[in-house]
Amino acid sequence: MGRGRHAGYEDQREAILAGAARLFASQGYWATSMNQVAQACGLSKATLYHYYRDKYALLFSIADSHVLRLQRIVGEAALGTGQPRERLQLLIRRFVQAYADAQDAHWVLTSEVRFLEPADRQRVLDRERAVVAAFAKVIAGIRPDLDEATLAKPLTMLLFGMVNWMFTWMKPDGKLDYEAMAPIVTDLFLGGLQAVQAPQEALAQNR
Repeated sequence: MGRGRHAGYEDQREAILAGAARLFASQGYWATSMNQVAQACGLSKATLYHYYRDKYALLFSIADSHVLRLQRIVGEAALGTGQPRERLQLLIRRFVQAYADAQDAHWVLTSEVRFLEPADRQRVLDRERAVVAAFAKVIAGIRPDLDEATLAKPLTMLLFGMVNWMFTWMKPDGKLDYEAMAPIVTDLFLGGLQAVQAPQEALAQNR
């Protein structure tokens, strides 16, 4: 009878993925070695191989698990009972929060996925397309006429353009954090510049 996995097995796998994502994001997939990943995670190389067979497995797991997390977010929103506008507000907030906690994984997903084998890359891209389609469906619920004009998906991509790259310019110690930016993105997308409300914290700092 084979040995079962210990209680912290999945937690250790997640910790390894986080460490590998940090290295891939900072120095690139090809420039990162398994030895560096092991050192960054405080593990021996042999222990690292117990969890992931090679560097490629790490790359695929980082990209696939990150986009799967995003799929779950849109799936939960799709089951919601609120109006389309409320569901879109919730989606934007949840995505901004998710990106705030997974900046390295998101960088890997957007920049390093090109190194995946065709079948694996297609699997990740299919998940991404499902996320886009779910967002577009919510937007179409707000403006059915835009869906008829085939604009729901392009508008979704414009929205992602605001959200997806926020991590490239947001400063951890800046005046605005991700929690403050989520309603700003929502207001800007749904109502334009005139609808944007300045966060109370930012107003207080400037007094």
